Amino acid sequence: MQLYIHVPFCRARCRYCAFHSQSLGKNRAASSLVRQYVDTLLLELALWGDRLGRQPVSTVFFGGGTPSILPASVIAALIARIRRYFRLEKGAEITLEGNPESLLERHYLPDLFNAGVNRISVGVQSLHAQHLRMLGRMHNARDAIHTVMAARSAGVQNLSLDLIWGLPGQGVRQWLTMLKEILQLRPEHLSLYGLSLEPGTPLEKDWRHGKVELPPERDQSLMYVEGAEILESAGYIHYEISNFARMGFQCRHNLGYWEGAEYLGLGPSATSTVNGRRWTNPSVALEWAAAVKSGAPDADAETLTLQARVLELIMLRLRTSRGLRVKAYHNLTGRDFLRDHKALIHALHERGLIRIRNGYLRFTRSGMLVSNSILSKFFTDTEAKFLETGQIGTLEA
Repeated sequence: MQLYIHVPFCRARCRYCAFHSQSLGKNRAASSLVRQYVDTLLLELALWGDRLGRQPVSTVFFGGGTPSILPASVIAALIARIRRYFRLEKGAEITLEGNPESLLERHYLPDLFNAGVNRISVGVQSLHAQHLRMLGRMHNARDAIHTVMAARSAGVQNLSLDLIWGLPGQGVRQWLTMLKEILQLRPEHLSLYGLSLEPGTPLEKDWRHGKVELPPERDQSLMYVEGAEILESAGYIHYEISNFARMGFQCRHNLGYWEGAEYLGLGPSATSTVNGRRWTNPSVALEWAAAVKSGAPDADAETLTLQARVLELIMLRLRTSRGLRVKAYHNLTGRDFLRDHKALIHALHERGLIRIRNGYLRFTRSGMLVSNSILSKFFTDTEAKFLETGQIGTLEA
């Protein structure tokens, strides 16, 4: 099993972010809010530890929000409780996401490392001042570089950096040059995300009102394709649509998601999939606390239908460079994936968007670039096929 712990706090909300988080800023009640959150989280850990009976845990991921806003002593206490209520496997991957301005606080990174955190994911996003300001980030390029140096000094040997491409005003050469600068920091892992303009966010409103303009589609394609080529030539494996790693440093937690492992989500808005059931915690802190105190935070859980499992198999496996093992589809459905999607697969193959080899269907790099559209078509065709045969119900994944 995998554990995900959602930390719903940030010092300031980024202008592109649509994740559930609460900006603490200089709020005088901030320390009280954090204490209430931690108290409820400890209760939730105890609840699931009792119900699941010291399940083995292979990965722990502190995500957010900004987990590095929590004191290192709190992270240490949470890891200790995890060890008490679950069986944390030897060599378990324990990741904490953080931003440079908080990770650089005195003694913070060494204390995290001593607490058991062995993987740090740093939200760098850009090394250019104008882009950082536009995104609403609180750090600068120097902070990001110093964070990498501080992490190495603290003993961190598994470091991941997040970057965003396709930003307003960003050129292809500028992006590729920045990637080469990032490579000089020698991170073990890189996550490169194309900018997504989430409805209602300040950056999306700026775009909608014509205040900012995205790079042309052709330039965005070049950023993705040529950026991936630079990383692969530097020894990074392109193992998932947005993720690159040196050999042996793929994110085990995320690989678990993509391979269909069970996971328990703790904290506001966190989702769990355990024993064929799925539920999502309330996003409002008071409602989440009430659900935990009731002893039944999974009261609204849904049993995953066969249709949901089939659609997730297609979506998650095709995100990886290995792709979808067509036999896995047959084992789950009793059907032939290549036959069910014959026309679509032929069209995609002709356009160089997919490859089929050794029983696996996978996206090419060009296919990864338009993966959302392709997956949507696979979903539509799958639902139609099974509704036609009456094999699967209509519950959406």
